[in-house]
Amino acid sequence: MPDFAPRSPAFLADPYPAYAELRARGRAHYYEPSDQWLVPHHADVSALLRERRLGRSYGHRFTHEEFGRTPPDPGHEPFHELNDQGMLELEPPDHTRIRRLVSKAFTPRTVEQLQPYVRRLATELVARLVEEGGGDLLTAVAEPLPVAVIAEMLGVPETDRPLLRPWSAAICGMYELNPSEETARHAVTASAEFSAYLRELIAARRATPGGDLISGLIAAHDEGERLTEAEMVATCALLLNAGHEATVNATVNGWHALFRHPAQLAALRADRALLPTAVEELMRYDTPLQLFERWVLDPVDIGGTTIPRGAEVALLFGSANHDPAVFAAPDALDLARRDNPHISFSAGIHYCIGAPLARIELAASMAALLDLAPALRPAGEPVRKPNFVIRGLEGLPVAV
Repeated sequence: MPDFAPRSPAFLADPYPAYAELRARGRAHYYEPSDQWLVPHHADVSALLRERRLGRSYGHRFTHEEFGRTPPDPGHEPFHELNDQGMLELEPPDHTRIRRLVSKAFTPRTVEQLQPYVRRLATELVARLVEEGGGDLLTAVAEPLPVAVIAEMLGVPETDRPLLRPWSAAICGMYELNPSEETARHAVTASAEFSAYLRELIAARRATPGGDLISGLIAAHDEGERLTEAEMVATCALLLNAGHEATVNATVNGWHALFRHPAQLAALRADRALLPTAVEELMRYDTPLQLFERWVLDPVDIGGTTIPRGAEVALLFGSANHDPAVFAAPDALDLARRDNPHISFSAGIHYCIGAPLARIELAASMAALLDLAPALRPAGEPVRKPNFVIRGLEGLPVAV
């Protein structure tokens, strides 16, 4: 598959033509460099996200040897200890139990109560950007807003918040295809430091509970069940990482797209009623999470191709979100698009628990930028991050 080249700068700049080629060629393609089956069609991706013959993990049913897989490098244990007990990496019954407990603390009412804080913070950040005459939209608005919001929810002290983004970036490097040993070393170090920090924070909240999410997670119980210490740490790390990574990248990807479609940006500036559909369309148009992996626990058939047990499928969210079988004119940016069943927040039991919060943050930052920086424009060509799975920019220079 010469068109699918996730390390190629040309592919990273615009992977969507390659996805179109994959969809035209079939429904499942074996990709030898990562030993995965690529699934590019929306209908298949959507169905497989709900398919119980697939799983984010396989340890609840098989040993590594039974599944035909090599055990993880023992040197990577701090990463796996932090990552593998988060609900994103678990299957029922553990996933069901942990998500149920987390949902008791992470309620719609909790998220709704954050709206005034999110709007106020977005306004302050954009006002500072305007006062400075522009700058990097990534570091000025896109990063600090969601980091501060999820940290506020969890009760992370303001003085500690600068630690979070570097830890998260290092850990998320392991989600790319075939991460290097250097990437793994950084992730292991960050995981160990992050875990130690969270254990201290959890201990402090046990001693002195507050109104924050960590205190809520400590208190959450269901028929006598509670989160273990390791599950608490993994859950907090997941909420901190997933709670801002997608929003950061959706913000800069979205504004980069708007700058390249001036008629759509003008329509949004003229009619703020477009904001809700604009948020959904920008999430679809340049998807912040391009790929989601699942293990095949029992053989599945995809378009006449049998994928055997022990294989791994790579569900191509970016391709699914540009599938013409589902989206009219999928390569066009249409902020008024109503029929928009994008899967940027996944689906099934692993649907993003923070999706409502992400939507609030994206709408708040866009509204603040439209109100306070009505002439916002690019001030240079942004550099694309050399990542495929988590798609974003190194920065987005803007003028006001």
